[in-house]
Order: sequence, then C-alpha cells, then structure tokens
Amino acid sequence: MELTNPQFVISVHSLKQLPDSDLPEIAFAGRSNVGKSSLLNALLRRKNLVKVSGSPGKTRGLNFFLIPERCHLVDLPGYGFAKVSKSTQENWGQLITAYLEIREQLKCVVVIIDLRHEAKQKDAELISWLRQKRIPLIGVYTKADKLSGNKRNKHAAMLDAGHGISSHNRVLFSAKSNVGRDLLLDKIAELATPNE
Repeated sequence: MELTNPQFVISVHSLKQLPDSDLPEIAFAGRSNVGKSSLLNALLRRKNLVKVSGSPGKTRGLNFFLIPERCHLVDLPGYGFAKVSKSTQENWGQLITAYLEIREQLKCVVVIIDLRHEAKQKDAELISWLRQKRIPLIGVYTKADKLSGNKRNKHAAMLDAGHGISSHNRVLFSAKSNVGRDLLLDKIAELATPNE
C-alpha cells in the first residue's frame, strides 16, 4: 500500500468539526516529542506536510490528512510534558477521548513509543484504555536507527514485556532510514478497509 497524494484537510478542535466522510481513519498517538510528525512524514514520503517541532505540544487539534479514496490519517496531540496550561491539556484529553470512543470510521490507533526508553506509564495507560474499549492498536517503536542491532532487540523485548505487546503486533521504525515503513503500511492496509 502506498499513501499517494496526501492532503491536509482540517485541524479539528471540537467534535462538530469532524469530517463528514465514510473513509476509514487511522489515528496516531504518542507522547510529546516521540517522533510522531517525523513518522507521518516518512509514511507519506513528504518532508514537511506534517509540521515537525523541537518544542513539545505543537499539535493542538486532531489533524486530518486525506489519502484520496483510501483513508484519513489522524495526527492526535502528543501527551506528556507539553508546555501548555492544565486546562488546555484537559480539553485535549476530552476531545481525544470522545473522538476515540464515538468515531465509527476509526479502524486503529498507532501507538508511537520511543525505542530508547523503558516502558512509560502514560503509554501503558493509553494501551490499557484502548484494549478496554476494544480499539485495535499497532505498537510502533521509533528511533530504531539510534540503537545498534543487539540493543535494539533488547529494548524492543523490554517494551513488549512492559506493555504486553506481542512482537508480531508492533513495528521497529526509523523515520531516518525508513526501517519498518513497508511493514507499518502493510499493517495499516489490513485495517483500513472501507465501511460496508
């Protein structure tokens, strides 16, 4: 599967703004500064379609990108240490939760985790919540190019154990070298089937 002719559609700040579309949606979630924007740009083979920022909390709404006649990719605001007010973080949380709970077009959440670090509680909470709600997820361990082969496998096994993710339900990914890109696209293609 290739994601051709991607277009930015809308940044959604309330449920009323959600696109009126039957296309399947794949959401991308992760802690602030985990490499979400870089991953999306690598998937889309575009340098700056998804804005990359050095400062956490850059994504403020649910950003919808259209792959014509295929699907929408939805970039969710990062969670964790974003430098925004408590009330802004709470509003994000409410919007994201409502979107994930009610959106029938949502097929899967890609949970993005930095391979270099141990299992984090915020990631564990999201994964547990998605499982409770029976929302399919794919684990993606980013920044795989930053670790050597041996360390990479050790850290991946540690995250698998920490989050209860099986090795065939996650992808080691590098936006720099494109490691894992084709595998992630295959997994997305399996899930991004149009609603009957």
